[in-house]
Amino acid sequence: MAGSPLTNDFVTFLPVDEQLAVLRRGVVDLVHEQELRERLLESLKTGRPLRVKLGIDPSSPDIHLGHTVVLRKLRDFQGLGHTAIVLWGTATAMVGDPTGRNKTRPALLREQVEANRQTYRAQVAMVLDVQQAEERENGEWFHKATFMDCVALAGRYTVAQILDRDDFQNRYRDNQPISVHEFLYPLLQGWDSVELKADVELGGTDQLFNLMVGRELQKQSGMRPQVCMTMPLLEGLDGSQKMSKSLGNYVGVADAPGEKFQKLLRLPNELLGKYFNLLTDVPEAAVADLVLRPLDAKFELARHIVTDYHGEAAAQAARAEFDRMHQKGGVPDAVADFVADAAALRDGKLWLPSALALAKLVVSNSDGKRMVQGGGVRVGGEVCKDANFALPPGKHLLQVGKSKAAYVIVPS
Repeated sequence: MAGSPLTNDFVTFLPVDEQLAVLRRGVVDLVHEQELRERLLESLKTGRPLRVKLGIDPSSPDIHLGHTVVLRKLRDFQGLGHTAIVLWGTATAMVGDPTGRNKTRPALLREQVEANRQTYRAQVAMVLDVQQAEERENGEWFHKATFMDCVALAGRYTVAQILDRDDFQNRYRDNQPISVHEFLYPLLQGWDSVELKADVELGGTDQLFNLMVGRELQKQSGMRPQVCMTMPLLEGLDGSQKMSKSLGNYVGVADAPGEKFQKLLRLPNELLGKYFNLLTDVPEAAVADLVLRPLDAKFELARHIVTDYHGEAAAQAARAEFDRMHQKGGVPDAVADFVADAAALRDGKLWLPSALALAKLVVSNSDGKRMVQGGGVRVGGEVCKDANFALPPGKHLLQVGKSKAAYVIVPS
């Protein structure tokens, strides 16, 4: 009967077409769908789950919603009964992925990588059931490899093939330096797929080249090549650039519920459909209807995402706090204090843009200056548009927009 799971001695799987309907959602590249269909059919017949790999280089301590797009796709495979493999790039993180780079990434020490992995793992666990996943580290094979092993791996790919990669082409054309070790990164990531015998590898659209290298290295090793599946890169709250902590346009997985809720309400209307389809399980037909009512859609999006990470009660509390602040002109219940360093004062006062940056209400002094000039800053409840204004000694309530506030204490 359509819609009924088929059962065997090992794992219970949904019919192939139903699995594909889940797995296709949001996917950009699928190399190749027919191969994925064949593998799903084989897994259904044999009871052997597909081995689905996602490599994660813990090159920073925190992740944001942009990182969760591909994690959610791995969760889809896991929910369908397949084996989710979280491969921690404890070796490749020390090399650095050149993807999207216009210069060589600084090398990380092993201790930095491990510290990042610990915090990263806790945040990944908010999306994926890591207890049921197969967790591996590519340091298992690369840290014990010899230099001649590296030379042999390098011999599996030509310079011309590596230079097909857009990042390298652009840097070579612009006379930007390319270190030899950067050529090795795609080979290292590809070799991971050989070691793990991956059936499927996931990544962002910027990872397609690396995923295809894994496919080629599996062929050379006499293995059936993996299916490559990519997910879109998520634009940030500014609506244009890729979500990034350094750009300040991100929603962090570790953000508090209220902060997540209020950030998501700033999302440009044109991104609502993309955020719903990539970050929630709301059916696509319902999404098409929701985005026709942007304000309602933003509240619904914020509710879904906060609920996913923190529970329904937290989402309700975040909405109540938003209503209290915005409809009644209130100030958040929990407002942090920040004390200015005496060295930052000029004539005993603190420049307002510096105070905003100190209180983490803006990402930089220049960002604070723009915010003040645009009329988005209140001091003691009054709008201040004077970018040269300086706070005298005392405790000052600073507000940016309608959702962020802090007290800044200027010592006397």
